[in-house]
Amino acid sequence: MLTVEKIGGTCMTALDNVLHNIVLYGREGSALYNRIFVVSAFSGVTDMLLENKKTGKPGIYHRIAGHQNFTQSLDDITEMLQGMNKKYEPIGLDLKVADAFIENRIDEAQKFLEDLANILASGYVSAESILQAAREILSSIGEAHSAFNLVNVLENNKINATFIDLCGFHDHKSYTIDQRIRHAFKDIPFDKTICVATGYTKGVEGIMREFDRGYSEVTFSKIAVAVEAKEVIIHKEYHLSSADPVLVGVENCVPVGFTNYDVADQLADIGMEAIHPKASKPLEINGINLRIKNAFEPEHAGTLITKQYISPHKRVEFITGAEKTVMIDIYDPLMVGEVGTDLKVMQEFNGFGISYIFKATSANSISILIWEKDFKPGLLKKLKTEFETVNVHNVAIVCMIGSNIDQPGVLAKAAGALSDQKINILSGGFALRKVNIQFIVAREDFKKAIITLNKTMFF
Repeated sequence: MLTVEKIGGTCMTALDNVLHNIVLYGREGSALYNRIFVVSAFSGVTDMLLENKKTGKPGIYHRIAGHQNFTQSLDDITEMLQGMNKKYEPIGLDLKVADAFIENRIDEAQKFLEDLANILASGYVSAESILQAAREILSSIGEAHSAFNLVNVLENNKINATFIDLCGFHDHKSYTIDQRIRHAFKDIPFDKTICVATGYTKGVEGIMREFDRGYSEVTFSKIAVAVEAKEVIIHKEYHLSSADPVLVGVENCVPVGFTNYDVADQLADIGMEAIHPKASKPLEINGINLRIKNAFEPEHAGTLITKQYISPHKRVEFITGAEKTVMIDIYDPLMVGEVGTDLKVMQEFNGFGISYIFKATSANSISILIWEKDFKPGLLKKLKTEFETVNVHNVAIVCMIGSNIDQPGVLAKAAGALSDQKINILSGGFALRKVNIQFIVAREDFKKAIITLNKTMFF
């Protein structure tokens, strides 16, 4: 059975574990093949090329955007990546070959980037399109580095491997992302080689423009559809667990085992991504099952996500949430009975490109929860011109999620447990399908609320 398997950056950095726990574990001979690995850059590399995903600390891209010299920064990252290569020599990496590859790739990227910088400096071309192209070029470097290294290690361990370089550095064809993927895989004998593909794919639509930092999972999903995989696997450094082990303790959470794509979407909506939602949709539509595995526990089957799964027993599967959210509360006495008020509010959110996580309404008010990072003062100013009172509150959201949680008393049980711990529910709700029961609480109560609900629902 042909599988497509995604390996994240943290796992890739532990390349010896990838070799022994993912590639070789329980396999030998012909059983090693019929697998396509889609790899991310080694941990932290894309952060240095673009910007830190969590903190926003600027990387090389921001030097280009700020019309600053960036050649020394590229030299520094070449040296750093070659330094990383040394760690993998004991497991078979040919340092001379690997160092030459990344040095050549960054030299090629530098030529493209210098051309873009010169065009940008001329002022004759839209800065937006030039800078987007720079992000595309920089993004591709990390994935090319990690994919090439894995292929080299496999080959030096006497395993047939094929480097699928989707970065498009050496061609000028106007392929879409899908066309490039189909072209790259069309003549490969999957039963005789392990394919290792870059998580970045060059395409005329721009994978960074369309999906930003979720691009490697989108590549993974598109490959799975193109080769008609029956199952896909994402290898992470942790299990898809009933709660965040950092918050509740490893001993107080368990791998979920089975769930469905609807639940995966609920998780992604509040930042606990099993998979990027734009990557999961093609898998779901094409009936491809997704397995989430812990790369450091290869003997464990992990969690299988399918389209049809419904838990045979009524139970909560996940306790999760997000701490850095804000509630925009809109009040106006003229709302009651007025058709289109909600539409007017949503049009303003759309105008600022802001999506919401949670919404609740009453006769004269609408409360909308969004990510703190998405909040724009301009939106607040605009809403205040249209409605009597608009307030913004820093809050957190905690959720109980599952494929079959519609049971009498579950809401009362959860609310009672929060009340016993003196945690005030500021707002709350759920859709009729009851796959996600949501509570809005004060930020200072977030961790305690997660621990309380985890203990109440699972122990």
